[in-house]
Amino acid sequence: METLSQPYKILVVDDEPTNLKLLREILRHEYALVFARNGEEMLRYVVDKPDLILLDIMMPNMDGYEACARLKANEATRDIPVIFVTAKIETEDEVRGLEAGAVDYLTKPVQGAIVRARVKTHLQLLQARRLIQQQNEALRHAARLRDDVEQMVRHDLKGPLNAIIGMPGALIAEGKLDEDQVLFLQAIEEAGFRMLEMINHSHDLYKMEQGRYPLEAKPVDILVVLKRILSEINRVMQKKKITLDILLHGRPVLPGDVFMVSGEELLCHSMLSNVLKNGVEASPANEFLRVSLDIQEQALLRIGNKGSVPVGIRATFFDKYVTSGKSKGVGLGTYSAKLIATTLGGGIELDTSQEGETFIEIRLPLVT
Repeated sequence: METLSQPYKILVVDDEPTNLKLLREILRHEYALVFARNGEEMLRYVVDKPDLILLDIMMPNMDGYEACARLKANEATRDIPVIFVTAKIETEDEVRGLEAGAVDYLTKPVQGAIVRARVKTHLQLLQARRLIQQQNEALRHAARLRDDVEQMVRHDLKGPLNAIIGMPGALIAEGKLDEDQVLFLQAIEEAGFRMLEMINHSHDLYKMEQGRYPLEAKPVDILVVLKRILSEINRVMQKKKITLDILLHGRPVLPGDVFMVSGEELLCHSMLSNVLKNGVEASPANEFLRVSLDIQEQALLRIGNKGSVPVGIRATFFDKYVTSGKSKGVGLGTYSAKLIATTLGGGIELDTSQEGETFIEIRLPLVT
């Protein structure tokens, strides 16, 4: 930030010594002044990057319009604000000056108070722009730092995960365990793989929030994805005695059926896994979840369960960190599902129109 020991530098350009002397008297107590007698000198002096230029228009060889245009054509100098100070008083002259890139237009004879006020205003605007640029650069630096930290964290976490994922299989292969022990080790192995998927996926969600995710859409069979998710949540469903019904175009799924969408399999898996797990957690015991698959311009997935979403969170159901009734919930499941659905080119909605039931409708692009 500028201080009294570091005054703003103003370049004053005019071919008339009387005008240079007048502007010097008006501004010399507040600013550091540099003087040029024509456009050519001005273009040489801007190498020192003045904070503001007061520029006459009617000068020999190169007039102010041309000098300003050259200044604005140079990437290194185009952001220096220019105020025309001229005897040309016609409206079309002022319009031409502003179109050339000037930020303001003063006509001679100038009034000291007006010159000081205009100069002060544009220097304040300049300082505000510089502050915004600094803040933007700080944000970009923070984003780069976050990327670097997340990459290091993901790398460091994958080391211990290798043991969590690899050792259960080795122990099971020895064949010295009873059935319950095998199930426990398989649960550890499954949790390890799930954790690895979350680590790999966390950075992708950040990119989606920034609109920078590089989607590589391919045909994905949603029935295959649902089958895999069902194997993951089967134990929880058995514990609550919840069944899962899948309907394709209004009928039960038959062997050989497919339901193809355009997307990425991992993203579809993560999105549907979050929605189905939420459905299982919210559903009363001894009930069912129903997944209906159909086509209505886009692929339509309608996932329903018994149980109502609390009225207080319905309007913010897909917002970040919104949760209710879960002691360990962080409110990212539905937020992640919405982010993924949008990234895939579709959408997601909550339907609570039927009393005592909750439906999540997901739309996804069809394979073209």
